[in-house]
Amino acid sequence: MEPEHLMGRDAEVTELARLWGPRSCPGQVVLLLGEPGIGKTALLEAARRFAEEAGHEVLRTVGVQAEAQLPFAGLHQLLRGLLWDIAALSDPESQALRSALGEGLTECPPEAALINRGAAQLLRRAVQRGPVTVLVDDLQWLDPHSGQVVGFLARRASDMGFQLVATQRAGAPAVDTGSLARTLTLGPLSEPAAEQMLARYAGGLGCDHRRRLLAEAQGNPLALRELAAGGWERMGAGPLSARLERTFGGRGAGLPAAAQDLLLVAAADGSTDLAEIGAAAALLLGASLSARDVQAAVHAQLVRVRDGELLFRHPLVRSGVLQAESLSRRQRAHAALAQVVQEPFRRAWHHACSVVGPDDEAGELLAEAAERVWERGAALSAVEALERSAGLTSGHALRAKRLLRAAEFAVDFGRGDLVERLVTAAMRQSIDPLDHAKGQWLREIFRDGVPGDVARVSELCVTADDAAGAGDPELALNLLLGAALRCWWAETGPQARAAVVSAAEVLAEACDETRSDPRWLAVLAVAEPLLRGEVVCAALDRLEPADLRDPAALRLLGMAAHAVGHEVRAADLLDRAETLLRQQGRIGLLTHVLSMQVVVRGVLGHWDAAEASATEGLRLAEETGQPLWTAGTTVCHAQVRGLRGDAAAAFATAAQAEVPARVGRLNCLLSCVGLAKGLAWSVEGDDEAAYREFRDLFDPASAGYHARQGLDAVALFAEAAVRTGKVAEGRSVLTDLERLARITPSPLLSVQLPYARAVLAHDADAGPLYVSALSTDLSRWPWVAARLALAHGAWLRRTGRPEEATTVLRDARVLLHDLGAVTWVARADAELAQLA
Repeated sequence: MEPEHLMGRDAEVTELARLWGPRSCPGQVVLLLGEPGIGKTALLEAARRFAEEAGHEVLRTVGVQAEAQLPFAGLHQLLRGLLWDIAALSDPESQALRSALGEGLTECPPEAALINRGAAQLLRRAVQRGPVTVLVDDLQWLDPHSGQVVGFLARRASDMGFQLVATQRAGAPAVDTGSLARTLTLGPLSEPAAEQMLARYAGGLGCDHRRRLLAEAQGNPLALRELAAGGWERMGAGPLSARLERTFGGRGAGLPAAAQDLLLVAAADGSTDLAEIGAAAALLLGASLSARDVQAAVHAQLVRVRDGELLFRHPLVRSGVLQAESLSRRQRAHAALAQVVQEPFRRAWHHACSVVGPDDEAGELLAEAAERVWERGAALSAVEALERSAGLTSGHALRAKRLLRAAEFAVDFGRGDLVERLVTAAMRQSIDPLDHAKGQWLREIFRDGVPGDVARVSELCVTADDAAGAGDPELALNLLLGAALRCWWAETGPQARAAVVSAAEVLAEACDETRSDPRWLAVLAVAEPLLRGEVVCAALDRLEPADLRDPAALRLLGMAAHAVGHEVRAADLLDRAETLLRQQGRIGLLTHVLSMQVVVRGVLGHWDAAEASATEGLRLAEETGQPLWTAGTTVCHAQVRGLRGDAAAAFATAAQAEVPARVGRLNCLLSCVGLAKGLAWSVEGDDEAAYREFRDLFDPASAGYHARQGLDAVALFAEAAVRTGKVAEGRSVLTDLERLARITPSPLLSVQLPYARAVLAHDADAGPLYVSALSTDLSRWPWVAARLALAHGAWLRRTGRPEEATTVLRDARVLLHDLGAVTWVARADAELAQLA
């Protein structure tokens, strides 16, 4: 690094030096922001020297605009010095990272969160061996998948203890590096520093000439050097970056033909491999290249050669060379590279860039390459390749299919906006009914929970019927599941729910295999959890979770079990799904499973496990970009906190979920919020407020009414009714629940109703009801069993049977203490105190 590159940057150099000084704090992230040529890379080089002098291992990667389509190119460059340690990582993170870097494929495409974690594990192991610094040049030009990983690492730099410095062009889309990242914005050099630099490069200039160059350069160090070298004559008008590009392009145009071809191929290639560039340039030239041809480009100060790599002096050189060439010359360069490059995706991309207009061969190659990179977990690269492939495809039907396939990949990346754009483009083609149905399904994936949209539910049912008629029952099931989820998250009314179930039953009549598909059972359960509870429970009872090997199917079955209130079976199915999803590294689906486990484990009484599921589920929902599941997990966590006696945490956590629930009018989540707040009020000792929250859960006029979700609160509502003296109102609700119990065999209702009957009965009539409740098998329901013991003990005390009451209450207290039910332990103590 030459010192003149840093003239006028004393403050920035000092700031960077502190990162590796004696009082430095590990885990800092600094972003160098500025226009092209302003000196970002020179400062990054200074950072490298500081880090190496401090004994840090330096990991470095550079974003290259031509590599933006090449998946994980930047990540491979960053981690290549650590890949020898990849075998020491835990599975499936090791497998996911290997797959992303093209060193082997996993059973299914690795998810972004798993690749992120694999990279973090590898870097963490490096930090454990010694201090590490990560340097990223031109962050804005990293391929999107590498940029995502770098952002993930940057947001955890403080926890992992490494330093990170990155450069980014001003105005470029930002990578999320976290709230703790510091930005150093590089402005123009001061006038004295600019004059000092100009004197070093062009000390013999006259005053007028010097003033003109200083005005032209606008304090940009790269511009000062080029102007001093005589480039001002070629700059012309326009923005400074464009003028510099013309300068570099003009300099390249003055070289011999062989050197020009070398520069053009290097600019079109995403690689810096001199052998690859030379071979393609020889094809373009039609003759072999010599070392003199390479040296001509080096002497023109456009490139440099290092360790078998051909490197542009500055990114503007690359873009300047490309802009100076004609379209036909650029296409010929890509065609030459397509013959030389070995990596299938790059070869297909260069082939596509070598043609204009429809070219079915190029489109087919790119479509095949897209499938391969998708298998590596590079969904967005696959989307870009398929969209380009569709543009090269002459047939309307095949073009639509490729756009829809691209939309499927965009779903994997969590990009609802991209899915909408691609589906819309596909729908403009001549499209068959089956592809039209697929487009509707893809759109629906990002539209769960639209409130009260009866028309959309009906439309999905019709489209599902079209898909079934076209011979694709699986697509029909996907569409019906989307419709059913709308009925679950938000109130769509009985007619919409009935339409979904009717369509599912018609589908099953037409195709016998449909009934054995987990999606079919999930559709019935989610759309009509009460009216179809008997069918769903019977089907679930015939299953043995240990015999099932498909975690996606287990997740759907667990969802169905939870929907109808078969919580014990849901726990078994979801536990099995969790185990298999962890083994396969499927983080996106694991997020759903963990969220459902929070509420299932909370209802059953396994609160330590529920807390663990909530903590991990929230982290994964945020990492994988699933806001609906973030809100769902948050509110379930609020319920667990209320159960454990932490009212403040329950209120605060419920409030976090209440905002998106009210904005989206998602009465399912609002019902969960009401339960959490009712628990929090119980902990605070405000029985009236608790009763109001619980009562609203059974009121169809309430915003938080959800016929199934309210069943979680049956026993809690009965308790609150007794504690507030509203027994008559409690019995009225109980009458409605008794009618419901004749419709559905929901175990959730079956274990709580006997409790509610006994608690709400007159003391003189309650004896047989307690006997009946105590005869219920509650071996898998410790939370219900503990409260039943407490209520029974209290009734024994009130009816003058102190010895029996003491024994029962002591046993109840032990059960409640083991659960961590602080509020109910206090109630047991209060009952025992009256017997003392």
